[in-house]
Amino acid sequence: MEKKLTFLGIETSCDETASSVVQENSDGTAKVLSNIVSSQIKEHEKFGGVVPEIAARAHVENIDFIIQKALDKSKKKIDEIDGVAATAGPGLVVCLNIGYNIGKSLAAFGKKPFLSINHLEGHALSPGIENKISFPYLLLLVSGGHSQYLIVKGLNNYRQIGTTIDDAVGEAFDKTAKILDLGYPGGPNIEKFAKLGNKNSYSLPEPIINRGGCNLSLAGLKTDVLRKSKNTKSNQDKYNLAASFQETINKILRKKTEVAMKQFREEVSDNSTKQFVVAGGVAANETIRKNLKELSEKMNFKPIFPSKEFCGDNAAMIAWAGIQRYKKKLFDNKDDIVRSRWPLDKKAPFLKGPGLKL
Repeated sequence: MEKKLTFLGIETSCDETASSVVQENSDGTAKVLSNIVSSQIKEHEKFGGVVPEIAARAHVENIDFIIQKALDKSKKKIDEIDGVAATAGPGLVVCLNIGYNIGKSLAAFGKKPFLSINHLEGHALSPGIENKISFPYLLLLVSGGHSQYLIVKGLNNYRQIGTTIDDAVGEAFDKTAKILDLGYPGGPNIEKFAKLGNKNSYSLPEPIINRGGCNLSLAGLKTDVLRKSKNTKSNQDKYNLAASFQETINKILRKKTEVAMKQFREEVSDNSTKQFVVAGGVAANETIRKNLKELSEKMNFKPIFPSKEFCGDNAAMIAWAGIQRYKKKLFDNKDDIVRSRWPLDKKAPFLKGPGLKL
């Protein structure tokens, strides 16, 4: 009988210090024995965003305690772990180094295999923690730093068919919250205060919505929010603008996702069930989940979302990606470095900045 692997995961790519112990189940899903996340919201709140040096300092102060807490909760000792996986990018290098180096040290001390994990692949595989997912599937990865449509043909086999040319979806949420003075973290606060507003109060632009393909552009939307915010006279006006912004994001994602689904259907012509996976921090937004579930039903796709605890940055997805890579003998430790940029599709053009021809 094949042994079911147990991995320790470590994640410090931005402002969450996280560690998790994950064991694979016989059905191909995961049993999360522990999933500890220490957020730094209070440290960064007064700045309205993440300050890398402060984040790194908090990681140094918390990482030992968080790893030990994850081991204690899982009731596992380090010598009972089959491997260690740590995020090596993309992210803030000064933060990545903390988790990556301690992960390597733990693995060396325990004579365990160590795997460098792409943070984006962790998100891409995260729905598989709870759901039995087969390849290929269409992935929408939406977070604070990334917004991509990818055809996932297999582990380590990603083809990007759409991305943002400027702001990521989560970044647009955060910046809009800052413009409207709705507090930090921006994404959850936009969703919270949008419930108090009228989504039809403001007409906002949907940049490049009618251009071919499924690339996204959100900078113009954010700029129009800034322009209109100067005329808000009450909190209710701000809530209405937040609701209108969120509704516009939903319209953009619905239109571009429909394009991506049609492209996926053309490229994947087999008769298997078409799966649409949404992952990343923005996937926790209830209106976006509802919007994309409705579209999936219309387009005959099976929608798959991770639980909210696995949407934001967490180490369970890193441990799970480590298990998957270890089983396939896909070790990506050759460079032995952390990386600020690490695309899933290495052949995809880097589309970010003004003046791009789409």
